[in-house]
Amino acid sequence: MAKKKKGALAKRAAELEAAVAGLFTGTPAKKKAKKKKAKKAKVVKATKKVAKKAKKSAKKAVKKAAKKAAKKAPAKKKAKRKAKK
Repeated sequence: MAKKKKGALAKRAAELEAAVAGLFTGTPAKKKAKKKKAKKAKVVKATKKVAKKAKKSAKKAVKKAAKKAAKKAPAKKKAKRKAKK
């Protein structure tokens, strides 16, 4: 049969009882167990990473295209001027 979980108050009461008993008997109190952190799904983390990279590369591509367009624009004007002369 599954072990029934203790309530927070019941746990604390048991800890205090053990501590008081330890004071009279001379035995040290048991160290409190740390709560385990729930692990995040690795898949979720990986998909987020991929999405972030895709977003970054898309942003880079847009910037690169804008730079290229800015470089080309003045070159066209010069060509037109030469044609007029």
